[in-house]
Amino acid sequence: MHHVSADDRDPAAAAAFDWNGAPAARAAAAALAERAPGPGGAPGEAWPPVRAGAEGWLPFGRAARPVEVLDETLRDGIQGVAITNPASARKIELVHAMAGIGVDVVNLGLPAAGPRHFEDACLLAREVASSRLPLALTAAARTVAADVEEVARVAERAGASIVVYAFIGSSPIRHFVEGWGTDFLVRSVDEAARAAAAAGLPFCLVAEDATRSPPDVLRTLFRAAVDAGAARLCLCDTTGHVTAPGVAALLAFARRELAALGAAGLELDWHGHNDRGLGLSAALWAVACGADRVHATALGVGERAGNSCLELLIDNLGRLGSRAAVPRERLVAYCAAASRALGWPIPPDHPIAGARAAPPHTRG
Repeated sequence: MHHVSADDRDPAAAAAFDWNGAPAARAAAAALAERAPGPGGAPGEAWPPVRAGAEGWLPFGRAARPVEVLDETLRDGIQGVAITNPASARKIELVHAMAGIGVDVVNLGLPAAGPRHFEDACLLAREVASSRLPLALTAAARTVAADVEEVARVAERAGASIVVYAFIGSSPIRHFVEGWGTDFLVRSVDEAARAAAAAGLPFCLVAEDATRSPPDVLRTLFRAAVDAGAARLCLCDTTGHVTAPGVAALLAFARRELAALGAAGLELDWHGHNDRGLGLSAALWAVACGADRVHATALGVGERAGNSCLELLIDNLGRLGSRAAVPRERLVAYCAAASRALGWPIPPDHPIAGARAAPPHTRG
């Protein structure tokens, strides 16, 4: 293993790859324009259309495939500079509210971040188990054995299985700043995956900034994850950069590469941010393009402009037929619990819980 020396670094190598402008994205955009139903289109036509080849889409509506939702509020959400790290009792209240709106998976946090983060992760894992909440558990770690071992300690103390979501930067910008070479990336993935396997925990490789990472780097990371026995992969739009064609191109690329590695059944997560105001639409497109699990946070909180908004994601997926519809009052209760926990006001124009939101009987 070696790091690239500062003297050998080429600033041009730090230029981000743009999946929005990739040839596959341009083809996807053209396909969207071609296939979009016009004003006289057949009523009830599924949109996006049924998958047709590598760049196609999956349908919403009656033919929709189910998709899981992972709540990142207590991990990525509380990294927002204006967000309060909730008291333990508030975290417990919020976890129950997650179960109340049908969230499938909760991220317990980053146990290696410090004693309080570790203890809160243990507390929440025990609460989910003792209250028999229908929530699967994940926790974050860097691709470092010590971080993964902290997740394993939480799992052991709580008597629960926790999927390790180990993240590593995949874009040229991060590699330039850190001086990381390809061999360092591969060894880091292998180290983290081995630590998870030693603890008997499933492993997910989280490719940070995947929407600005070149295919060769992603291909290397995918192979390292598959070789190390990963249970799933997570593609991140860390800077809220990607558009619909970019989502389609990146997910199609990931599916092709996994199939070539003999891992076509490996499940894919989508984790998006909202820097360009595209977080919710990108998450919906990820579902349409075949993501198995999408991440979001309550009230869309998080770093900078925040993450994809969870309650809006669940509401829209219910309307589109990809999940069971959730009554508005439950979504409002979830928003209220999140607001109390995070010390973050619900905006008056919030489409579901805001003071100016349309009454339920007027909503389509």
